[in-house]
Amino acid sequence: MLATIIIFLPYHFLADLHIFATDINALECDNRRLKMTYLLIRATSMSNLNTVLSDNNTDIALVTTLNTISTACQSICAQLHNGALAGILGSAEHTNVQGETQKKLDVISNNILKEKLLATVSVRALTSEEEDEFVDGNPDGEHIVHFDPLDGSSNIDINAPVGTIFSIYQAPSISHLTEADLLMPGTKQVAAGYVLYGPSAILVLTTGNGVNMFTLEPASSEFVLTDAGVKIEPATSEFAINMSNQRHWALPMQNYISDLLAGSSGCREKNFNMRWLAAMVGDVHRVLCRGGIFTYPWDQREPEKAGKLRLMYEANPMAFLVEQAGGLAWTDHQRIMDIIPTAIHQRVPVILGSADEVKACLNYHDVSP
Repeated sequence: MLATIIIFLPYHFLADLHIFATDINALECDNRRLKMTYLLIRATSMSNLNTVLSDNNTDIALVTTLNTISTACQSICAQLHNGALAGILGSAEHTNVQGETQKKLDVISNNILKEKLLATVSVRALTSEEEDEFVDGNPDGEHIVHFDPLDGSSNIDINAPVGTIFSIYQAPSISHLTEADLLMPGTKQVAAGYVLYGPSAILVLTTGNGVNMFTLEPASSEFVLTDAGVKIEPATSEFAINMSNQRHWALPMQNYISDLLAGSSGCREKNFNMRWLAAMVGDVHRVLCRGGIFTYPWDQREPEKAGKLRLMYEANPMAFLVEQAGGLAWTDHQRIMDIIPTAIHQRVPVILGSADEVKACLNYHDVSP
């Protein structure tokens, strides 16, 4: 038989217990204030984005453009954190110029970046994955900005990593722009980067002087330098590719991946691990952090398309970052940043990452970088 025990406590004991609980709550509030103060002090004592740009003698117009992008990305990050609470998950029931179904957050992210960049005096024009054509900005602006507002947006509904990719060029000194004026090779980029929205928001940036990583400090709303002079190890045992498409690849890529899968018993005499996040921004971030090779090759399902990834706002900025970190970034026959673009939304195959492994992959294509 179960018995119920009722304990009668004296009133003064209950009063003391209430005071104790109140003291605990006050202590927790004080601890939160102390933690916030500590984070603010820590953020101000570390180098933030503007400090690093200043130390590198970055042109003031480029600082302005980069600050606009970083501010816009903080707004996108906030929208992502709201997620289902704001009713912004799921499809927007529209398609973009590539024929891809847009997510609601694709549209929201594009509008945030577009609005803020077009209000920035240093931006002459912009292109986006979500815009059919380029959009004019300030006629006296110094920069052309290409961006993918939300790379990996198919991951949104499962709360997996996504990101914003951007590429910045010097605008030509002409009064009237046409699309042809925006089609410059990746070697002409003055800055490139991405913001990865994961457990923390991380800005990865190059202005042509190496690669730095900045972590968003919520208390100060600053991107704080957390990794300087990022370098990619030349050798690796990790690869990233969508294996479900293997049967559609060209024979050289099929042979290369088959040899990786054969591991130590195959001709490579080494075991490899496969990783795949289904978002270029996440897979390239892993490559920058710990090495590896990322590839999205041509396949025969749509043979008229050179690849899936877009040159101007995906392949070029990532190639700039990877090369600045000591890696290589190629298609299956040429260096990505040497390509002369023919259209804003041009597609290319991509092979990038640890230099030794990219060379090994290209060897299967009878190409020597």
